[in-house]
Amino acid sequence: MSSALSRKAFLFALLCVSALDAPAADLAGRVVSVADGDTITVQTPDRVRHRIRLDGIDAPERIQPYSQISRKNLVAMVDGQQVRVTSSKTDRFGRMVGIVRTEQYRDVGLEQIKAGLAWHFKRYEHEQTPENRASYAAAEAIAKAAGHGLWREAAPTAPWQFRATLHELQPP
Repeated sequence: MSSALSRKAFLFALLCVSALDAPAADLAGRVVSVADGDTITVQTPDRVRHRIRLDGIDAPERIQPYSQISRKNLVAMVDGQQVRVTSSKTDRFGRMVGIVRTEQYRDVGLEQIKAGLAWHFKRYEHEQTPENRASYAAAEAIAKAAGHGLWREAAPTAPWQFRATLHELQPP
């Protein structure tokens, strides 16, 4: 292969990889449903619906304690509201993962952590900006120290631990 062709192939491959890593464009729309404490559906003006997973947090699973309280708190903040989503990626379920902002809240996921109704999802903290990583960790520490929400419990089970336990219990 000629060096010019090799260079072109390398540049094309680099461009493809960069495009995959690039964050999606901002999305604006109205929240039409709240599935749980960390997942919403946003409808854009062209009537397309997008499932959004709040970036950097993990809320209790539906059958865990505080799940409904977490969901209700998120409903109170965003249901029917106009939001802007800054997406960082798409998860394995096809949901956009992003920071959700309303007119009142700069970061809805951070508010869930402050209320003690979600964990800072440290498994993915390396994907957060240093500022967000620090503010999410600090908010969780403050909520925990103050006994807000699920931190009233002596040892609440994190959703990722709960999911792992469920998978272990399922028959092969």
